[in-house]
Amino acid sequence: MPGSLILAIESSCDETSAAVVRDGNQVLSNVVASQLIHSSYGGVVPELAAREHLRAIVPVVREALQRAGVTCADLAAIAVTEGPGLAGALLVGIGFAKSLALGASLPLIAVNHLEGHIHAVLMQNSFPEGTSPLLALVVSGGHTHLYLATGTPHPAGLAWSYRNVGKTLDDAAGEAYDKVAKLLGLPYPGGPWMDALAVHGEADDKLFPLARIKTKITGRTAPKLARETAAALDQARFDMSFSGLKTAVRHYVEQHQMQSAIQRREHALRSMDLHRAKPEAANIARALPHFDALTLNLIASFQSTAVGNLARAAFAAAEHYGARGVLVSGGVAANSHLRKTFLGEAQRAGLPIAFPEVALSTDNAAMIAAAAWPKLLAGEFAPDTLEPAPQLRLG
Repeated sequence: MPGSLILAIESSCDETSAAVVRDGNQVLSNVVASQLIHSSYGGVVPELAAREHLRAIVPVVREALQRAGVTCADLAAIAVTEGPGLAGALLVGIGFAKSLALGASLPLIAVNHLEGHIHAVLMQNSFPEGTSPLLALVVSGGHTHLYLATGTPHPAGLAWSYRNVGKTLDDAAGEAYDKVAKLLGLPYPGGPWMDALAVHGEADDKLFPLARIKTKITGRTAPKLARETAAALDQARFDMSFSGLKTAVRHYVEQHQMQSAIQRREHALRSMDLHRAKPEAANIARALPHFDALTLNLIASFQSTAVGNLARAAFAAAEHYGARGVLVSGGVAANSHLRKTFLGEAQRAGLPIAFPEVALSTDNAAMIAAAAWPKLLAGEFAPDTLEPAPQLRLG
């Protein structure tokens, strides 16, 4: 079905997005409307997110079609995020997609948001059959998962199947970033600000030690090393934890009596209208005079430990399962320190590694269209009864 166009809709959290993609990899348009309303709350409020999706869905889809220069008559299918995500937010996207598909007599394709993040990398990078399996890290504000991704021959190239081999046991890595940023009085969303400010501090790797989680063998009591079987080893898990790191930062702030300075800084940033600004160079330059060395070193140390946790788990899993490559996706994949660290680890391990371009790291509809492409070729369409699946798993 060469030359086929898919219109995809993504509304799992706080971004309303629509994209038109040809053949699963040629992006004709990718429109993303971010919700700034949550900045006053320091996190996403589900009810407000659903309301904002309702306001944005029609103009976003219309703009995606206009930028691509197509109409519904040119489309082969409509794709939409089924889950995981916020129930109300998902409902807006699914409801609109179902109505549009019905009105245009087009098939509807349901896509797992997590698989979409993986396809944000696969759509831009070629992984020949010989490089399977891959170790995929999906890391964002809502998810931190490790998958063993196996490719099998398919008319479109490779069809991918996934097996979860690790996850966070508590906070997602991006969630820990945002919570620590809020604790330190940084603008929302805090993750990008943490990354931009960390380069102005000195990381102390002894300040926050890496979380120690033993590799687990699921489904049975772990046997002694001499008696481990291949089957047991094949069930090893490489889980992570970030809540302890977040708590350690809070204790550090309290021990060093930083609360008053944080309040003054937060007030100053709001007075400069930076409380919802992006960490662009000019904004960082304006904000830096309000950050002392103690805070900047704290941010750098937190980031070093958080990324270190991710790298240790990812490359241990890659080695254990014999992965022939690594891919990293999700909002935190845009983090500059993470990219530098993972590139270095991949080089030492002799493994190819790939990231999505920064614009495709965060939630977007182009990745949903990419993940829908193999389903279109296979005729895997969603039923008319499709409903949101907020706890949907992958693998």
